[in-house]
Amino acid sequence: MAKHGKNYQEAVKLLEKQKPYPPQEAIALAKKTARAHFDETVELHLRLGVDPRDATQQVRGVALLPHGLSKKVRVLVFAQGEAARAAESAGADYVGSDDIVKKIEEGWLEFDTTIATPDMMGKVGKLGKILGRKGLMPNPKAGTVVAAADLPRIISDARKGRVEFKLDRTAIIHLPIGKVSFEEQKLLENLTAIIEAIVKAKPSGAKGQYVKSAYLTTTMGPGIKLDLKEALALSVA
Repeated sequence: MAKHGKNYQEAVKLLEKQKPYPPQEAIALAKKTARAHFDETVELHLRLGVDPRDATQQVRGVALLPHGLSKKVRVLVFAQGEAARAAESAGADYVGSDDIVKKIEEGWLEFDTTIATPDMMGKVGKLGKILGRKGLMPNPKAGTVVAAADLPRIISDARKGRVEFKLDRTAIIHLPIGKVSFEEQKLLENLTAIIEAIVKAKPSGAKGQYVKSAYLTTTMGPGIKLDLKEALALSVA
């Protein structure tokens, strides 16, 4: 096991081992434990009580963060005709059809999120191996395959702080909630939005306790255990 550096060891001393912290206190501690010389990302890690191998227990969806993630989101839209013109008017960074597909096949990946109209999925489908590995494949379940009329709203959401979440093979969801430089209240509101979205995404096949544990951490910092009852209460506050 790799040894942690001095800054990490100093940060750990600020925490009580295995103590579950209320969300507000956990956020304050996350800011204190961030010792890197850059604006670290604050992350949420949720372990869910579902079976990732069971098709009826998949957890996937979208959360809209009220305060975003403090970065410019480059939006690519696969569209043609009137839909392409609507996407351009709505401020998409890149809009195209066969030309964009070819460009991506040649190695271009200078974008952060993708959206497509349903008629484009036949062409976009052949990019599955490229975009899928990067988590960039448009998907109806994630709300990124939409009718032309919905493009302005979805593009706007993507710019404001639209984040997709998906259960991994170990039944954990990992998501950023903002930057260490954010005010505590803004981080709390982003955290609330994410927890609300994940609670609403509970699959019908889930049995027993849905959320097993929750931790906050920063890019280079230690994990901070969240008081599960108080964290889940955020979704009904």
